[in-house]
Amino acid sequence: MGDLTVTAKGQVTLKRDVLRHLDVQPGGKISVVKLPDGRVALAAAKPAGKISDVFGVLRRDGGKRLSIEEIGSVAAGGWAGRR
Repeated sequence: MGDLTVTAKGQVTLKRDVLRHLDVQPGGKISVVKLPDGRVALAAAKPAGKISDVFGVLRRDGGKRLSIEEIGSVAAGGWAGRR
């Protein structure tokens, strides 16, 4: 792969072929793990779950469904310090 140069800010730029190998797109994240022997391991950071995993997380059995207006009123009251 070759050597990387460290800038004055302590940054390095990964080569395009490395990013392709990691399947990282612009704006993507890379996780870094420090190994005990002074090396590091890089891997593409993958989301832990899907957005659909949170659907229904606030649902209560037998609870009343609120309209958007009611939710807005409750939220506004919370921001105003009312419960």
